[in-house]
Amino acid sequence: LPMAFRDVNARRHIGLQQLSSLASTGRTFLGPMKSHKFIVDESTNQSTLICSAVRLIESLDLTSAAGQLLNETIQAQNKEFKTGMSTLLFLVGAWSNAVVECLQQNVPVPAIVSVMSEGLNSCCERVQCLQISIHDVKKELCSSRVRPKAFESKTGQVGRDSLTNPRNLLCFQREISAPEEVIPINSSSHQGDDCHFNKCLVSPLAGFGSVASLVKAAGDKSSSVLSRSGVIASSRVTQKLTHSRHFSTLGKSRFSSQQRNFQGYLSGPSADLWGCCGLGHLVMALSHGNQTSVKLLQSIAAYQQERAECSGSSQINITEIVTCCVLGLPERYSCVSPGFVTLVAPEQAMVIKHFADKPLRILLMDGDLTEQYRHLGFNRPHNVRTILEHPNPEGGRAGDVWLSRMSDILMTFEVNLVLVKGNVCKNFMERCIASRILVIGCVALDVLCAFGAVTGAQAVTYLSQLNASCVGNGAWAELWKASDGRAVDLGELVPVRISAGGIPLLTAVLTTALPSKVQLLEDQFWTLLYRLHHALKDGKVFPGGGTVELLCLSHIQVLTEQPERPGNDKAVREFPSPWLAQYRSIVLQALASGWKRYLSVVLCNTAKARSELEACAAVDHHLQKAAACGSPSAYILEEFRRGGVLRGGSDAFPDQVTDLKVCDNVAAKTEAWRRALDLVLLVLQTDTEIITGPRKNQLLNLPVSSEFMFL
Repeated sequence: LPMAFRDVNARRHIGLQQLSSLASTGRTFLGPMKSHKFIVDESTNQSTLICSAVRLIESLDLTSAAGQLLNETIQAQNKEFKTGMSTLLFLVGAWSNAVVECLQQNVPVPAIVSVMSEGLNSCCERVQCLQISIHDVKKELCSSRVRPKAFESKTGQVGRDSLTNPRNLLCFQREISAPEEVIPINSSSHQGDDCHFNKCLVSPLAGFGSVASLVKAAGDKSSSVLSRSGVIASSRVTQKLTHSRHFSTLGKSRFSSQQRNFQGYLSGPSADLWGCCGLGHLVMALSHGNQTSVKLLQSIAAYQQERAECSGSSQINITEIVTCCVLGLPERYSCVSPGFVTLVAPEQAMVIKHFADKPLRILLMDGDLTEQYRHLGFNRPHNVRTILEHPNPEGGRAGDVWLSRMSDILMTFEVNLVLVKGNVCKNFMERCIASRILVIGCVALDVLCAFGAVTGAQAVTYLSQLNASCVGNGAWAELWKASDGRAVDLGELVPVRISAGGIPLLTAVLTTALPSKVQLLEDQFWTLLYRLHHALKDGKVFPGGGTVELLCLSHIQVLTEQPERPGNDKAVREFPSPWLAQYRSIVLQALASGWKRYLSVVLCNTAKARSELEACAAVDHHLQKAAACGSPSAYILEEFRRGGVLRGGSDAFPDQVTDLKVCDNVAAKTEAWRRALDLVLLVLQTDTEIITGPRKNQLLNLPVSSEFMFL
């Protein structure tokens, strides 16, 4: 094959420039006040709203080798932690620029690699002193404990100040005027089975959307049906738009004074999920401004924490949590429902109505429900060519025999409900609907396991394997209702809830009126959930608000300024070579520039600095005070307790009183640093780009064709 190559390790290093260019697109994702981006598909003209580095990288043109390496790095971080990708993406760009500057100063590549690697290792060891155990962080955050306080409005109704002011998303407020709502028990025949769940759920209705919410009893005859547009057809509801009906989170909600008479609500001291004994503060500290998912996660944490008290475990069980995105309702209807909530076709919803709350016999399948499906590892006979697997001498459409045989099996064992891990044959689905059998495809494996544990059902790969012992009992299905008991009419797809007695499964129902916002809400929820999961798993967190990055800058400053005395201490012994010593200061400053730019951009994104220059000056001021203090870590921790090191001089919301108490995951943050630097150094050490294949004419037409040498 034809082959060409070019030298990429010149002073302007092509690979590093490509990394820097790609990473620059995600700088607005840093900090709690992120800017969203629209990704438009030119082939379909459909747009998607994103706010994460993962979705951004998936949408970019990554034909270059450096771009593909960047994608693999971010995907690895996402697979392991589900957080830290925006930090990783930004530092890749910042350190790429810093390394290019080192190359322009004639710093040898081996010196850059050695000093930067040792410098990062030293910083990661230094910041370990900032780790706070989960037990201690609850005490720390509870020192500025949030006290909900109701107030009387001029109309005599209970009102509240907005919980979702962009400024308030950064912190724990000293005072929040917000009575907490609680989720009522659904008005179904299975109320008793879900009472334990509803005892400890805080409703996420409060604070969602800008449309005022009116909570009614599930049996209130004046309750109206929610239409596809999500507008409540009731004269009692007063709607007020602020800035945007879709994206604004500023607003006030009014609640009926009769809501305390609802049955199934949580009231009194037990409703205080913000208390020191719960995870409410920790969820807020890890939210990083993601107020939309905070209430949902607080409900999930409260429920799972109460269930885990017997075992003494404080972990969040992610396998018991699923999401369902309901398009067509306002975001204030997002809630947590016990059981499995999913979307089905209207024809399947009619089957559920026919069930009329009767117990169902359930079947679980861990593959596809199609005629052509074969399990993983299935080997066909060698030297045999299959022309027709199931000959039909009597004629008729291909597959009719299979459809009839599979339908007969389900009816023989009186199966009412089939949950399938994979895809379902469309024709078979229609037959099942006609036979009043509910079949749901694309069900997560964790959901199948949860239903199997409580119903006694055993998963099968093929329907032909079915026997009486594989069928479970005790499941039920019903139409999902909004948390105020209203019926839901969404047209094309209908949300339904499938559950069973004692099932620990919870579904976070995410509602929105915008199709382009569905993926964004789901990503934000899972990010916060995994942050809490990793925090509890590690048993410790970092103080946030720029605390850790500032200590890294302070530590590098010490490493740079200290005299060269090899063997004096560990920090000096890390750079023993006299050859490296002459480049040591330049390379360490390049490493520090990445964190400094990180802090500066966060300050600008949160409107704490008018420009990046002003932000850099604020960071330098903190570094000077930390050095003068004598103990930088003590100074930085004190700043964290006072409100965070990212308190800039320009305050966009001077009337708000806040405490910037933000926490970060330990392993996710440090691993994002390591992955970012490893990628930059890997590309730095690449000296040649080799291109194979019949692309000579294409390369010759490029503006940089003179850089290629053809073999």
